[in-house]
Amino acid sequence: MTLQTALLQGTQLLDKASIAVPRLTAEVLLCHAIHREREYLYAHPEYELQEVEWLHYGRYLHERMQGKPTQYITHRQEFYGRDFRVTSDVLIPRPETEHVVEAALQLAPGARRILDVGTGSGALAVTLQLETGAEVLATDISPAAIAVAVENARRLAGRVDFVLCDLMDSIAPRSVDLIVSNPPYVPLTQKEGLQREVRDWEPHVALFAGETGFEIYDRIAASAPRILGPDGWLILELGFGSLNHVTSLFADWHDVQITPDLAGIPRVLAARR
Repeated sequence: MTLQTALLQGTQLLDKASIAVPRLTAEVLLCHAIHREREYLYAHPEYELQEVEWLHYGRYLHERMQGKPTQYITHRQEFYGRDFRVTSDVLIPRPETEHVVEAALQLAPGARRILDVGTGSGALAVTLQLETGAEVLATDISPAAIAVAVENARRLAGRVDFVLCDLMDSIAPRSVDLIVSNPPYVPLTQKEGLQREVRDWEPHVALFAGETGFEIYDRIAASAPRILGPDGWLILELGFGSLNHVTSLFADWHDVQITPDLAGIPRVLAARR
């Protein structure tokens, strides 16, 4: 089977299974099977797949048609221009979360000690360390997620200290200048309405906050004053429909700012003690 034929057949299978962007997905999975970049597919359409490459490609297509996200098949996701490793132990980093990085760089460029709460893959922690050179701490309640984040920090040469704990429970008082977090914010009541790729594959501990979706926001807002130093910033990613509740938690804070994403949806809240 040539690359051209494999790409056409893969696209047809994915399209029939109602997988989004079937052509691009087939390209990514085929490149992963042959360990080449996308340009190679079009420069060498006549290339004959080896048996092991054909077998891998077929398995990847089958997994994707069963709902497994492409990123969990390739174990790769780009975030802020860097290639992060992801597994089903961590959420797949989304482009929307890059707004948290941008807000941090704009509002607290001089932060010398940063804390990422619920780090997952380490995307926020590693990115901010590399962009600022600051001392960065990152926490997560999942040992498996911490292992993924440690590997990403090692691969990307990010100097991050990881702490296994629940939110900020093990962080010393008044010890950081900036707290960032993309916390769990999906209400359990919305579970059945999620896309199957999210509901069936991404870690529930990183998705669901509780019945209302506000539970983790409430805990972070209550703990942050103990952890932040003078004039410290807290920057949170916002879930859909969470703006009013989360804003109310910071009524006695200063410089509360809301940043929308490219679709105009409120995506980031920043506040200063």
